[in-house]
Amino acid sequence: QSQLVERGGDSVQPGGSLRLSCTTSEFTLDSYGIGWFRQAPGKEREALFCIDTTDRSTNYTDSVKDRFSISRENAKNTVYLQMNSLRPEDTAVYYCASTHATCSANRTDFGSWGHGTQVTVSS
Repeated sequence: QSQLVERGGDSVQPGGSLRLSCTTSEFTLDSYGIGWFRQAPGKEREALFCIDTTDRSTNYTDSVKDRFSISRENAKNTVYLQMNSLRPEDTAVYYCASTHATCSANRTDFGSWGHGTQVTVSS
């Protein structure tokens, strides 16, 4: 069941930046923990960040913790993933998801997902 919508994926050169957005018209995001995940071809979907209802963020993947960040803009009912210093290994489909529970890296804790947005990093 996909109720969230991700936007902002694109093709960029290494070292570039993108900001992904996650929003929905179905419910208010600030009542939920919102996670960002990604899945590269042939790999498992991995958790990147989650932001909880108190705006505390948690990172789950060391390779992005100093380059990516998560934030909310409640007035726009949107959660962002800011991605800087992009690398070819960041190429993946990026998903956002919502959880009633405490933020975690466990995909099964997240009930609503988006369809994903493609990020390609290549020279």
